[in-house]
Amino acid sequence: MYNKIFYTIFLLMFFGTVYSQQLPGKEQTQSILISNGTIHLGNGDLLENAFVGFDNGKINYVSIEQPVMDYEINIDAANKHIYPGFIALNTSLGLGEIDAVRATIDEDEIGDFLPHVRSIIAYNAESKVVETLRMNGVLLAQIAPNGGIISGSSSVVQLDAWNWEDAVIRYDQGIHLNWPSPYSRSGYSYYRGPSVIKKSDKYESNVEEIKNFFDSSKAYLNEPNPNPVSLPYKAMSSVFSVNATVFLHANDEKQITDGVKFLQDQKIKNIVVVGGTNSLEAGDFLADNNIKIALEQPHNLPSMEDEDVKSRFKLASQLINKGVIVAVDATGEMTRMNTRNLPFFAGSFAAYGVEKEKAVEIITLNAAKVLGIEDNYGSIEVGKSATLFISRGDALDMRTNNLSHAYIDGREVSLETNQTKLWQRYKKKVEEEKKQ
Repeated sequence: MYNKIFYTIFLLMFFGTVYSQQLPGKEQTQSILISNGTIHLGNGDLLENAFVGFDNGKINYVSIEQPVMDYEINIDAANKHIYPGFIALNTSLGLGEIDAVRATIDEDEIGDFLPHVRSIIAYNAESKVVETLRMNGVLLAQIAPNGGIISGSSSVVQLDAWNWEDAVIRYDQGIHLNWPSPYSRSGYSYYRGPSVIKKSDKYESNVEEIKNFFDSSKAYLNEPNPNPVSLPYKAMSSVFSVNATVFLHANDEKQITDGVKFLQDQKIKNIVVVGGTNSLEAGDFLADNNIKIALEQPHNLPSMEDEDVKSRFKLASQLINKGVIVAVDATGEMTRMNTRNLPFFAGSFAAYGVEKEKAVEIITLNAAKVLGIEDNYGSIEVGKSATLFISRGDALDMRTNNLSHAYIDGREVSLETNQTKLWQRYKKKVEEEKKQ
């Protein structure tokens, strides 16, 4: 009897969850023209009172002149803003759902050197967190693992899909290398006083361990029939031969310069620095070597007691002025849930020196360049994917970010979330009580 009750409750919960799950948007079957809107192209430029048209999932018209061709659906975007879909970098979105339940967390595997770990196959396209990103304009994401020295490979997905196979845009586009810190730092203590920085005794040995792994991988890959098979070594072939990107997670100047020089010595061309909280001193080095950086999101306190409290907000502007291509990394506390605030990270950069359209570029075209998908995503241009949205106000300002329409590859996607459902539910309740 107990088992029957248990299974009945379980099935009711299961089917209730399935029933409430949103359906991905249908393929575009009618051409669409968005008229009279302010178009933020994503490449640093702006068009006012302009038109953007798309058909079969591709943009086929962008101009301030009204098109001659007819479109089947016309959307008036007067006094509204049109943006390319925002792109989240280095997020564990879909790799975990309930932090208190270990079985739902797939973002951090056991081990140090895990280039063969593929985050994409663990990605849950139906995560309840995904829908909260879409309503803020975040339509694409890089799903990345973390932990260890080499965490594994990341892939790029669009955020409206049945499963990971439907979601993926670019498979295994890079591996993530966590460079060791050359310093050890004690935290502030009431008894010990300010934090103390000293040279790490393990730095040289940690770097040597990374070098040995790369050398062993090359030796393995040069063997015609290696035996036994090593999955970690085999996975490194994408880095050495296919030119996958290495995402170098590093914060301090020495970390960044040592890590980049090591990878250059390994003949790796595609390098992106991730984090870079203290990267200002390495700015000229990054610019000279054409190294892009995905800055850790600015809504954090500085790492040192004597730093300017607003240094995180100013860093993007300072690096851009040095000629560095800057994007933003969504890592931080509650990373998965906090990724929905991506546009407001760019907005904070805009408030501290980054020109507004350049701030848009940080989370659109620059992010696409970091991921190697700039030929199809990241800006509103003829021939590119119709992945864009309409906002009633400035999408980088949390007070005015308010989407009316969103499209991924031309498919209109739902902007409803569990939170908006609850809002409508209780709003209706209050309205009914007022009538009584």
